[in-house]
Amino acid sequence: MAAMRKTKLVLTLVGRVINEAVSFIVFSVLDLVDFILCFVYKVADFFIEAEWKPCYCSSSKETITGSGKILVSEQGESKIVCLSSTKLQLEEISDTLYTRPSLLSEVSKLSMKEIKKGTARSTFSVNSTIVEMLEGKIGGQHLHPIPRWSDCDCKFCTSWTSNCTETLFVKTDGPREYKGQEDVLFIHGFISSSAFWTETLFPNFSSAAKSSFRLFAIDLLGFGRSPKPTDSMYTLREHLEIIERSVLEPNNVKSFHIVAHSLGCILALALAVKHPSSIKSLTLLAPPYYPIPKGEQATQYVMRRVAPRRVWPVIAFGASIACWYEHISRTICLLICKNHRFVEFLTKLITRNRIRTFLLEGFFCHTHNAAWHTLHNIICGTAGKMEKYLDAVRDNLKCDVNLFHGKDDELIPVECSYNVQSKIPRARVKVIDKKDHITIVVGRQRAFARELENIWRNSSRD
Repeated sequence: MAAMRKTKLVLTLVGRVINEAVSFIVFSVLDLVDFILCFVYKVADFFIEAEWKPCYCSSSKETITGSGKILVSEQGESKIVCLSSTKLQLEEISDTLYTRPSLLSEVSKLSMKEIKKGTARSTFSVNSTIVEMLEGKIGGQHLHPIPRWSDCDCKFCTSWTSNCTETLFVKTDGPREYKGQEDVLFIHGFISSSAFWTETLFPNFSSAAKSSFRLFAIDLLGFGRSPKPTDSMYTLREHLEIIERSVLEPNNVKSFHIVAHSLGCILALALAVKHPSSIKSLTLLAPPYYPIPKGEQATQYVMRRVAPRRVWPVIAFGASIACWYEHISRTICLLICKNHRFVEFLTKLITRNRIRTFLLEGFFCHTHNAAWHTLHNIICGTAGKMEKYLDAVRDNLKCDVNLFHGKDDELIPVECSYNVQSKIPRARVKVIDKKDHITIVVGRQRAFARELENIWRNSSRD
């Protein structure tokens, strides 16, 4: 036994060394490829859209001010000044949008220092630029902007442009007439859609549950059939406000349960903190909570945990591509998302229609702008706030908190749920054997539907 244990330990160590060596080579090449694609897209944007589009690998100040916004940086935190409903607001953005250390960035360290000197300002004054924003001369808000040339413009992806108001796509189930039933809000994860819930759980809820609860599943801003504005930064405030405007306000939702997956857990916690007296229960699946070690910068630390720049496991490699490479990820969106109808047809043909189509819809139907900003501004950008959110739920909310996690989840490790429990001792954690980040729901939808019904009923009795 000792010999076998020693052999396993040696093989694990060798595998780790090989993974790190191969990863170093692969990601060094990808750094160069992304650098080249930067110029390719600048030229393409100029010829196709008649505009030289700035990007985050050039300069944070250039990218943000180039879109009609003003960047303000102070003590490592970044905010932008933007115009919303004729009011000036400070939007918090993640520094990981424009600071992602790599070999190429180290080589250009001197130029990066100059950029930081130009953006490190603790105060700002109302100048002519802001006045022009107020007058609508620059940075105007466009309700239905034309999709970029690299985005899909099919009827499914642009169905939101036919609405007179900018609200999320909401799939509703439950009693047709509202007679005081309880409400449940479902929030999906990154690169997904409301179908993650409506195609799995909704058909498996009992008739008693459907007569007692109004169910609301949303497509988040930038995903599925919801609006995908090209001028949005997809900040936490934008996501929360459009959820309120699309679900809570028009449906007169006063108190509600929340069920959220992955990235959606962050929005669920922020929504709960914003509406502490309205939350009846919180059910979080694979919450991405990483306690920040002392001396670490929160946003950068979480980016490295979520996207570790490793080729194995495959899901970590995919996350690293999406998080570290602005132009490579845009190329993937151009090839797959813009041509998702053909890709869906090809996938069904090759797999003989064995892959669930709703998963493909969720994966394909988004824009690069939405995915890029949501990933950085929500997952990375809220890293420094998560501890405060959890403390607020522990101290200010009386609702039940339930955590579910797949034991084989290679994207968000099981320790994240236990980290949440360490902050909220009353939270209950259930780890499901042989289930991963997706199969925590898909494949066990009937059992999970029963578990949710029990949670809601028990919360209603309290």
